Amino acid sequence: MKKITERFFKYIKIDTKSDESRLTCPSTESQMGFAKLMVEELKAIGMDRVSLDDNGYVSATLSSNTDKDIPVIGFVAHMDTAPSFSGKNINPRIVEKYNGEEIILNNQDNIIMSPNDFPELKNYLGQDLIVTDGTTLLGADDKAGITEIITAMEYLINNPHIKHGEIKVGFTPDEEIGKGADLFDVEKFGADYAYTIDGGEIGELEYENFNAASAMIKINGRNIHPGTSKNKMVNSVLLGMELNSMLPVNERPEYTENYEGFFLLCDIKGDVESTNMNYIIRDHHIEKFDQKKNLIKNAVDFLNKKYGLGIFELEIKDSYYNMREKVLPVIEIVDIVKKSMEDIGINPIVKPIRGGTDGARLSYMGLPCPNIFTGGHNFHGKFEYIPVQSMEKSVELIVKICQNYVESEISIKKKK
Repeated sequence: MKKITERFFKYIKIDTKSDESRLTCPSTESQMGFAKLMVEELKAIGMDRVSLDDNGYVSATLSSNTDKDIPVIGFVAHMDTAPSFSGKNINPRIVEKYNGEEIILNNQDNIIMSPNDFPELKNYLGQDLIVTDGTTLLGADDKAGITEIITAMEYLINNPHIKHGEIKVGFTPDEEIGKGADLFDVEKFGADYAYTIDGGEIGELEYENFNAASAMIKINGRNIHPGTSKNKMVNSVLLGMELNSMLPVNERPEYTENYEGFFLLCDIKGDVESTNMNYIIRDHHIEKFDQKKNLIKNAVDFLNKKYGLGIFELEIKDSYYNMREKVLPVIEIVDIVKKSMEDIGINPIVKPIRGGTDGARLSYMGLPCPNIFTGGHNFHGKFEYIPVQSMEKSVELIVKICQNYVESEISIKKKK
């Protein structure tokens, strides 16, 4: 516990918030600084072939200590934290042996984390919770994943009697702004299969995620003095409201769960003359995903016919796709994680990701890459927390996965 918390606290003290407005990779200088620290950490524990490229991607290798011909596996986590909330001057503390009551995060601002709002807290009675001071996020997404991977590699190095194949680790920048896999060199990484350690509660195991797209809409209005605007004014804000009313209300995030997709109006900015609207579109099923994109296209076409061609301008871009298609042919890489969880007393919680990970992109780049829990909750905000015991189990699980690739009866073939 001491080693995990010390390492985690050291990492989250570094502000590595990514910045979607910048075109560099990494998008913030602090991420490159953190990457250099990761290089030193990996060298210090005894990893081989530690490298950092010009774009901030870190990789390292733990050489095989078995004669068996087994796949090379990788573990991947991201270095940045979400730009939606402050990651500067994080001041964590440990609530020891949590008693099930409200946790006062900040007396001065009366910020309280209550099990009435977050009932999952009750699952961790008697455990040690790492929480924020109510002014920042915690950074468990995904510095908990980095902590757990490095700690597991250190354990394997210090316990050579545990047999394992060749293991790769990779740390990526800018995952939170959807660019984490953009410049990931899959061939150089050299793994047959990999796992992102970037999930939530203990037991989570995910190999399905949303298909994702963005829809950017510009509405060109016409501003005329309201006193003389009859039959002349075209109010772009009202046209935007009309467009939004044409999309199904029950397909908004606040009304969906599990495999249900959605439209999310992320922002709308404008005035009478001009309005910009940005949506994200999500669905697990490719047919429904295409239907949602077509629904927005058809709505724009209808409104352009109604008000005049060129009033609405639409650009739709696909972001990533459901990794399920790439993982199902090698579903054994999921089965071995299930077995490893059961071996160490964890109940596997297999469910779809209502989002995306680096692993979704990597899967389509030729590296099938399911997602495994870190143990954290309430990511991207001041109520973020993570039980120390969940982090310990994550370390134990990574070690067991490496061990089971050698010892398990589940046979996984190397990629040709």
